[in-house]
Amino acid sequence: MLTFEQFIQDTAQKGEVINLMFEERLFDLVGVLHKITDALAAEDIPHELIGGLAVLIHVEEADPTQTALTRDVDLMVRRSDLERIKEAAARNGFRFRHAAGVDMLLYGSAESAKNGVRLIFSEEKVRILPERKVIHGREVWVVPVPDWVRMKLSSYRDKDRVHIRSMDAAGLITREVEKGLPDELRSRLQHIRETE
Repeated sequence: MLTFEQFIQDTAQKGEVINLMFEERLFDLVGVLHKITDALAAEDIPHELIGGLAVLIHVEEADPTQTALTRDVDLMVRRSDLERIKEAAARNGFRFRHAAGVDMLLYGSAESAKNGVRLIFSEEKVRILPERKVIHGREVWVVPVPDWVRMKLSSYRDKDRVHIRSMDAAGLITREVEKGLPDELRSRLQHIRETE
């Protein structure tokens, strides 16, 4: 796996410019992502990446200039797997914490959610079939764009509208994706586009 230092050296050799703060934070997040997904995959525990990091992966693949960073890692898992998740995570340096109605895994000695993994339970949401994507040379399961657009337009919070704008600017919300939306969500998409 590529280290942050190797990434900086490779970028410098190519004569490219990078935002060090953004890239270092992204490397931290992806490191936490790989640690937990490797642990869950080793135990055959189904999981898929959702949230801002899933948006980042889709947008980065389509148009890296539209990428926006997120604060944490969000994984969709089954509640019935929670005890197995806690055990697998603990063996790999994570601690489980439930606070303010949120279940999360904290890596190492971190006390904040900055390097946390939020657990979202799939049977309490619509079931989605994930697809494999690559970030920093490793595969992860990610919510597909059409499903992601539906989720974001349904939630319609400020951060959801920001994610929609990023995905739309990157060309991910195609006519085909738009046609698959119910009228109310298509109307919300249009509103986002008109108020950008």
